[in-house]
Amino acid sequence: MAETQANDLLLTSRSGRALFHEVAAPLPIIDFHCHVDPQSVADDQRFGDITDLWIRSDPYKWRAMRINGVSEAEITGAASHSQKFHAWARTLPLTVGSPLFHWSALELRQVFGIESALAPTSASAIWDRCNTQLAQPGFSARALLRKANVEVLCTSDDLLDSLASHAQMRLCPDASPLQMLPSLRADRVLTLDASTFAGFCKALSLATGIVVESLDAYKAAISKRLDAFDALGCRFADVGLEQVVCELAPKWRVEQIFEELLSGQTITPHAAAQLQTDLLLFLARQYHRRDWVMQMHLGAQRETSARLKNLTGRAGGYACIGNSVDVSRLVALLNQLEQTEQLPRTLLFPLNPADMEMLASVGGAFVEEGVPGKVQLGPAWWFNDHRDGMERLLKVIGNLGLLSRHIGMTTDSRSLLSYSRHGYFRRILCNLLGSWADAGEIPNDMARLSKLVQDVCYFNAKRWMAPPSSIQLGSP
Repeated sequence: MAETQANDLLLTSRSGRALFHEVAAPLPIIDFHCHVDPQSVADDQRFGDITDLWIRSDPYKWRAMRINGVSEAEITGAASHSQKFHAWARTLPLTVGSPLFHWSALELRQVFGIESALAPTSASAIWDRCNTQLAQPGFSARALLRKANVEVLCTSDDLLDSLASHAQMRLCPDASPLQMLPSLRADRVLTLDASTFAGFCKALSLATGIVVESLDAYKAAISKRLDAFDALGCRFADVGLEQVVCELAPKWRVEQIFEELLSGQTITPHAAAQLQTDLLLFLARQYHRRDWVMQMHLGAQRETSARLKNLTGRAGGYACIGNSVDVSRLVALLNQLEQTEQLPRTLLFPLNPADMEMLASVGGAFVEEGVPGKVQLGPAWWFNDHRDGMERLLKVIGNLGLLSRHIGMTTDSRSLLSYSRHGYFRRILCNLLGSWADAGEIPNDMARLSKLVQDVCYFNAKRWMAPPSSIQLGSP
């Protein structure tokens, strides 16, 4: 890819090029949802080779290689790091049309200064060049984050994670200006599997000193762990749901269901939905009390290939898009929270693209004076984080909400090189706005467009890091 082409990648409008290069590109990154290993950042990890950094923890690449017929040994198995890198080099040229093609080119160029495309013929030279640089100063975990201009990253942490890496990071004398904060991944709180639930409750008891033998004790122990997250600066909490539940039940009934589950009994799907509803409402109210943002990742079908699950674990890159979300249950859940003035600021992440307009419209139903975009679509997620998906998301928000209040982009990734995704998103946003301006569809007012770009790419997320009382409406 020629240097001029790389500089102007995806930028086909004159005004879009100006907006990206002059306004968007220099902005810091706030990555409010990622899966980076916090210990690797706290320890300022060094990487032995490019596979260790770039391929070992990236299910996007694994998925593409599997589709290309690459053996699992060369993806997540026993093959050497060199063999895995060459397997990716065989696959990457075939990803034309995928964001992986552009992301990979941007990552090699921005981090390693490599302009040539990765392919079987260039793989050995690029392997050597990357590994030589990784052995030098300036390529540790925190150095890579600084190179990408990351200001804040919020890792995804289980309720029982020790959070020691976050405490350690606070004491690192050279960590500034990078800020690493925990964010809660609440899935295990809502996983009501009779074979594992009692064990989880025992671990929760050990972590908190609260004996979990009732639903009230379970909630008290969860609240104590949320306090630990809050003390380390947590601002976001997310949960992954294939389907939203809203099956209200009296307190005595959900307590009974909890006791049955804790004793090892298998509960019915209806009973599970009743208990999950109670716990979801409890968590949301806890988030509201702490001024956290609730993220709901909706519609992933995670149970697909049992073979790959056994080989690679739950996050092995083999999930697919699930059924459309039942919006009646979602709005019923949000309405319950709003009725008691305990609805937190909420980001909705639909995985099924058919849900995008539907969930965007929900944001107009749940609003609060002085809190712009209180309920809104989150960034284009997973199977939507390509150019078409991002453009569509931006247009949907513009059509049905307020584009100027959109919270921007996240990596949703385990890779420290994935911050090119923010640049990819910024290019798409700037080109879309620039093409509208050049066509006369919106005023070609660069000051006004620049503010919109700055807000969507950086300042809206920065505001959402703060309590709602500190968010200013501002002027358009």
